[in-house]
Amino acid sequence: MTAPVPDQEPLARLGEAVRARLADNPAIYRVPVEQVELFAIGDFLSDDECTQLCGMIDAVARPSSLHELDYASGFRTSYSGDLDPRGPLVTGISQRIDAVLGVDPVIGEPVQGQRYLPGQQFKPHNDWFYTSEGYWPQEEARGGQRSWTAMAYLNTVEAGGATAFTALGIQIEPKPGVLLLWNNALPDGRPNEATLHAGLPVERGAKYVITKWYRTRRWQ
Repeated sequence: MTAPVPDQEPLARLGEAVRARLADNPAIYRVPVEQVELFAIGDFLSDDECTQLCGMIDAVARPSSLHELDYASGFRTSYSGDLDPRGPLVTGISQRIDAVLGVDPVIGEPVQGQRYLPGQQFKPHNDWFYTSEGYWPQEEARGGQRSWTAMAYLNTVEAGGATAFTALGIQIEPKPGVLLLWNNALPDGRPNEATLHAGLPVERGAKYVITKWYRTRRWQ
């Protein structure tokens, strides 16, 4: 028998609950792939909301960071920043994402905005944490493993900038207002290797997105 992994049981329970919630929502489209629970909602954000969020991202954007690598590594070359959760726009959008998933808001991380300019990218990565790495004790204390990811596109990109799920062989082109949702775990609660994804390089123009990640316990 395979030994359980950290947070496996709560990931499985949360996956089951969200799966049932999404199945009852006719506005949600399930992307037809077997390996990952991947969903999309069109027109989740209005044009005005997208425009306002782009301006907010410009105000907070700094070179993006990772646990293992610094910005100079070239692995993640976007600019990003957490959006102020106290304003009505961000608060309302965050609550709407919580409601779609049907999860307790306390497990949600702050909404983060990302901006990609020409040549900038995020190479293939998983959103879940590798529990064998040195950063895991810190993340375990902050709320445990990441469960679901919610990411919304805010603008039309002139060229490039697709989200590539490299293990699935699919690319999703940015479309303003669309919200993507995916489960970072398998139904049994183990991390899903097939969620490997990349923000492909922007070729012309800029790409703006917001992302909200969820944990298994209260976000600290």
